[in-house]
Amino acid sequence: MFDLFRSRAKAVRYLLGAVLMLVALSMVVTLIPGFVGASYSEDSNIVAEIGDEVLTIRDVQLQIQQAIRNNQFPREMASAYVPTIVNNMIASRAVAYQAQKLGFEVTDADVAQAVRSMMPQLFPNGQFLGREAYAMYLQRMNLTIPEFEANVRKQILLLRIMNLALEGEVVTDEEVEKEFRKQNEKIRIEYIALSPSDYRGQVRVTPKEIRDYYERNKPTFRIPEKRDVRILVVSQDEVGKSVEVPVEELRRAYRAEQDRFRLPERVRVRHILLKTTDKSPAEIEQLKAKAEQLLQQLKNGADFAKLAEKYSDDKGTAVQGGELGWITRGQTVESFEKVAFSLKPGELSDVITTEYGFHILQVEAKEPARLQPFEEVKDQLAAERKKQLVYDRMQQLADQARAELLKNPLGAEQIASRLGVTLLKADQVSAADPIPELAGNAQIVEEVRSLDKGGVTQVYQLGKDRLAVAVVTEVYPERPAELSEVEDQIRERLVNQKAAELLQQKRKELEKLLKASGGDLRKIARALGVKVQTSEPFSRTGGIQGVGAATYMMEAFDKPVGSLVGPINAMGRTIVCKVIEKIPADMTKLPAERDRIRTALQRQRAQERRELLEDSILTHLINEGEVKIYDRTIQRLISIYTAS
Repeated sequence: MFDLFRSRAKAVRYLLGAVLMLVALSMVVTLIPGFVGASYSEDSNIVAEIGDEVLTIRDVQLQIQQAIRNNQFPREMASAYVPTIVNNMIASRAVAYQAQKLGFEVTDADVAQAVRSMMPQLFPNGQFLGREAYAMYLQRMNLTIPEFEANVRKQILLLRIMNLALEGEVVTDEEVEKEFRKQNEKIRIEYIALSPSDYRGQVRVTPKEIRDYYERNKPTFRIPEKRDVRILVVSQDEVGKSVEVPVEELRRAYRAEQDRFRLPERVRVRHILLKTTDKSPAEIEQLKAKAEQLLQQLKNGADFAKLAEKYSDDKGTAVQGGELGWITRGQTVESFEKVAFSLKPGELSDVITTEYGFHILQVEAKEPARLQPFEEVKDQLAAERKKQLVYDRMQQLADQARAELLKNPLGAEQIASRLGVTLLKADQVSAADPIPELAGNAQIVEEVRSLDKGGVTQVYQLGKDRLAVAVVTEVYPERPAELSEVEDQIRERLVNQKAAELLQQKRKELEKLLKASGGDLRKIARALGVKVQTSEPFSRTGGIQGVGAATYMMEAFDKPVGSLVGPINAMGRTIVCKVIEKIPADMTKLPAERDRIRTALQRQRAQERRELLEDSILTHLINEGEVKIYDRTIQRLISIYTAS
């Protein structure tokens, strides 16, 4: 970390000095035997205090909900992720707090720029949609504008102090070469693998063993709470079959919206461009002469498309024979437009000069400004109007279905039949079961799992073309499992258990054979009744068929050819291997990989330094009493997700 002082700016060196002093003090305090952070007690919803700021249970829950929506982890795993999320939130706020103490500032302009880059959808064509749209967007995340912008300020502070701390990371050529060798050298092995599955056929499980296992572990066998669900689905295709738009209604829409169908004067043009940007005067003169030559060839009957494809510098249109398509006034530079609209169909222009270079134009067709007649736009109007009518009808049907389900939750079948919508059934679904009938919207699935008998969901969209509302028609409480319900499960457990015990016996036998065989892998294989397999060459980041990731074989890379490695536990199997070939890295490929490897090493070291800095600042602030963490609140928070 001390190479950070290579920064030229004196202010940077002073700030880094302060940061490093914190790091040093924190490391000293942390390394004192028996030292622990202060413990605090409280009865509120405060998870931590960082200076004058508080981190609440609500703050953490919002972060968890956002992570679940983004599929960063399954909802049922939330309790396992809560401590990590809490630690990260406290650490980032602590670093931002320390950044403020060190004099870092974030202006309103900084925040505005960050919001603009984070939410481009609020700035279509560069224009801000307004604070109301901004607030509505944040409301979906249960955030207010002040809350969100306060978080943005913290993130900017965090990034600034982290970027400062990560400056100046140096990776030498020798380190790059060493890493390249490590990544690209390969080995080939012979190996034998003992797997529990090899011994399943030798296992016998009796009915008595199953019954005894059930009785010993009876409290652990539970049938989870389950639900019967009925889903009423309104389909765009089905509703569309019954919706027709009268011609007179289309005529009324045409008359009311005629301005939509006014087409300006337009011409269809193709061109050849010889670019003059960044060219010297002498080169420009040469290009002009070339343009005149091309024009003469065209006048003599040359194929415009072929010349454009061969000579035009507008590569986007050259492959299409120079085709620009239809253009209207205001779409091109003035000199280009003036000539294009003055030519008749089939006419060639002279050589035209624009700021881009020399052009030769040919007008292929020309249309005056006009109003499209009704017959020309009737199909377009019909499609638009039908789409709106279908959407409105779908919404009406879905809302009507929900209203009737609220009155009669057990009458889903009759309601679906009367309204002409599809009825789907999902019976005996637990919280852990997927509900294929509701695939396409996680929110309706989550709501279904929270409802009691008779509960009706909101109307949700499924995919692009369906609306759905669901009702829970029965709830089956959690209960002890009968033996018949878990018999297969118990049998599988016992088979796996006995197969694993047989594997352990074979492993002990294998260890004895290793000592007695003198390294003869084939002799060991014959004694155990297994085959010797040979791998393809693999690198440290590769994989081995029948073994798994090469990470299990890291020891083999450091052994000479002929060495035995193992026994190794890999994905439940026991493996012994023999190194039979070592293939050095192809150093001729290093130049092409040098920058990538250097960048990867820099990022790896930067991450390590970032974690050290975060931990050190947090430890220092805890020691100074400026950060207080409330363990009991965190445990209560974890229990919320454990219970759910």
